[in-house]
Amino acid sequence: MSDSLSIAVLGCGSRGRTYAKIAASFGDRYRLTAAADPVAVRREAVSSLAPAGQVQEFQSAESLFATGKLADVLIIATQDAQHFSHVMEALEAGYDVLLEKPAAESLERCEEIDRRARELGRRIALCFVLRYTPFYSTVKKVIESGRLGRIISIRTHEGVEPYHQAHSFVRGHWSRTDRSTPMIVAKCSHDADLICWLGDSPVSSVSSYGDRSWFRAENAPAGAPARCTDGCPAAKDCIYDSHRYLKDKRRWLGMVMDGWEQADDGAVIEFLRTSPWGRCVYHCDNDVVDHQVLACELENGITVTHTMTAFDYARAIEIYGTKAALKGGHPYHEAGAPELWLRHHEHGSIEPVEIVKPADDGYAGHGGGDYGIVDALDHLFKGPHALPPGLDGLAGHRLAFQAEASRVAKGVPMH
Repeated sequence: MSDSLSIAVLGCGSRGRTYAKIAASFGDRYRLTAAADPVAVRREAVSSLAPAGQVQEFQSAESLFATGKLADVLIIATQDAQHFSHVMEALEAGYDVLLEKPAAESLERCEEIDRRARELGRRIALCFVLRYTPFYSTVKKVIESGRLGRIISIRTHEGVEPYHQAHSFVRGHWSRTDRSTPMIVAKCSHDADLICWLGDSPVSSVSSYGDRSWFRAENAPAGAPARCTDGCPAAKDCIYDSHRYLKDKRRWLGMVMDGWEQADDGAVIEFLRTSPWGRCVYHCDNDVVDHQVLACELENGITVTHTMTAFDYARAIEIYGTKAALKGGHPYHEAGAPELWLRHHEHGSIEPVEIVKPADDGYAGHGGGDYGIVDALDHLFKGPHALPPGLDGLAGHRLAFQAEASRVAKGVPMH
């Protein structure tokens, strides 16, 4: 136990509970010591993962920090707008931090977090879980092997999926920039991080375009009321009908409705009548984009394009090197191609690339990334190969925030 990494959790909602549950699955390697959340059932869910009495519970961040340092690492999984204040207090209290992305709601605040962490000698790892998936870790290994030759350009793509867009970015927590962060930061900070991580370079220039084109009042079906539960005449043909939370989209309630697993249909209907997730997607107060494109140049000369759209599903990537091109992602695999493959320029042959997927005991969220990042925690924060002090992943945040500044300026390049 003396060599175990002790972990406290601030924000015991869906993400915080997921990380805590995975940590508990590693036995003595990790030890849960504290859980802070204003909702008792969430705190109790984390406490139940450890022996009785091992986890101290707190109703607020303030009460947690007032008690002093209770763990080696604090997992911060609160809402975006709370990240800055919580991580700054955590640094002063002496914690290293696993911080849910984005780090803060502005680039200036992200850089302030990085500066303070360096001053105090603290490490902050952002929850860029895609780095730790079997898929993207394999992509990284192929690049580093030299089999592609020199990397010239990269193309990435993220299809958010229409109902996911509606749930999280039209009805949900990330629907408004003033209460969270821009879409390219809230959702595509993963992709911005991957661009800098796989390209092995920060960005030197980015230009971006995008808009909110579909989820607007003028696109609402005739007679559509403010809420799906108010009797919409277009309900049977609407893919965004909130009654789908009773059926094929029920798992999404796990992120927003406490007690959803035990809730009957009547309780879910009442939740939809009163919560943001029962609103018509065309009559919300959302302002984030539903499509955006980026064109970037990295400092090492690699050029990159990225497309984000609500109207597709999953991520894809193409990396073009002087010896071969590497292509893959779920959309290709879904259509029958290998999940990842090389095309050699010399003879045009196609070579499938094996993706080794380690046992994860059923914790395969984010393509195995949730399990992967928790599995890496002791290496990130302890030992000779631990992260250096500062905010790991800042380069990707710079790219995302600069892309949003360019989009607002109608594509003006940001440097």
